[in-house]
Amino acid sequence: MTLPNILTLSRVALIPIVVLMLFADDPFMRWWAFGLFTLLSVTDYFDGYLARALDQSSALGALMDPIADKVLVAALTVALVARGDIAGWDVAGAILILCREFLVSGLREFLAQRDLPLPVTKLAKWKTTAQLVALALLILAPLATPDQLLGISGIWWVATALTLITGVDYVRSAARQLKPATGGQ
Repeated sequence: MTLPNILTLSRVALIPIVVLMLFADDPFMRWWAFGLFTLLSVTDYFDGYLARALDQSSALGALMDPIADKVLVAALTVALVARGDIAGWDVAGAILILCREFLVSGLREFLAQRDLPLPVTKLAKWKTTAQLVALALLILAPLATPDQLLGISGIWWVATALTLITGVDYVRSAARQLKPATGGQ
């Protein structure tokens, strides 16, 4: 087992602890949840960096890294909705984000069965970063002032917009790959 794979699998294993911390109804635990979530988010960068730097890329890592990202985003999003930290119109953003994540995962699996790649784009990496930043701030939402909550909601909608843009981009890319070649055009 390589260090990058250990980081990726640890990220998945620790997600339930972050979620449990959110339900503790204790501001101190919110800060711990924020810290652990931030650590897990940072490992998303380091597992890939270390895999390349140490020449330890693997099929397991290529499979698990995007799954770990999606599980982290989905679990925290659902937990924050359940807690009421994502509420009102922001729930629509949560639904859009979750739908896109499942759609793109399905597209990747569908295309992989046909040996067609759907590589991660640079914008999608920014999308993941925006989602993780928004979720980190939402963990602290119960401790925020009304002005801060407005800013957090704004960041959430930037993440949602990037999520939708990259989702459309991936669907278009998949459609181009699946379109049968037409002669002379």
